[in-house]
Amino acid sequence: MTLSTKQKQFLKGLAHNLKPVVLLGANGLTEGVVAEIDNALNHHELIKVKIAGSDRETKQLIIDAIVRETRAEAVQLIGHVLVLYRAGDEPQIRLPK
Repeated sequence: MTLSTKQKQFLKGLAHNLKPVVLLGANGLTEGVVAEIDNALNHHELIKVKIAGSDRETKQLIIDAIVRETRAEAVQLIGHVLVLYRAGDEPQIRLPK
């Protein structure tokens, strides 16, 4: 699934007031963290993940791995906070066309 610019803008607006649900610490991206992100996406559809203290290249590799493993869409990255979206079986968030 690919999000249009209009859909990303809509999701950014919804994500503005959200707090990070998952925090990546010193251990980095483990199977447990991926499972927790997947669980949070199943429950919320739109979440924030905080990626602590990585350099730019490492952070991008972590983001790519999260997107690949969870089949989610990266909506936005600001600093160390990543916004992810994945529609549920019965979508709670209605995206604009």
